[in-house]
Amino acid sequence: MAKFKIIISDPEEGKSKVVELEEARATPLIGRRIGEIIDGSVVDLPGQKVQITGGSDKDGFPMRPSVHGGVRRRIILSGGTGFNPQHEGLRKRKTIRGNVVTDEIVQINMKIVEKTKKPKEAKKTKEKKEPAEKNVEKTTTPTANTTA
Repeated sequence: MAKFKIIISDPEEGKSKVVELEEARATPLIGRRIGEIIDGSVVDLPGQKVQITGGSDKDGFPMRPSVHGGVRRRIILSGGTGFNPQHEGLRKRKTIRGNVVTDEIVQINMKIVEKTKKPKEAKKTKEKKEPAEKNVEKTTTPTANTTA
């Protein structure tokens, strides 16, 4: 059965989280393509939306969005996922994996594209209250010094 190691990146905070899915919890991801947006409850992030950005198979070959299907292919690359050319114009035949998640995929990379808004609003209201209290303290201090 499928076993996935999911790396979920949060672009806003600059942090990432690793989640491992096995058996029945991993089946909703099979057949999905790179670029698809799915519900975050599949990867223990309820109320959020995540996008599949890539991954690699059991032998370490990277998934590439331009290769259709869940197959492994040897294609000529001039850059991008799976090949970093050292000189301009360099091309090389490399083995890569298609853009569909299959049982042979081991690692899946995702990023959060939509978060819940309630926790952020609570943080903003707390931050707004604190500076207002600090301003009040600053205004009372100079008046106390002038009378003393």
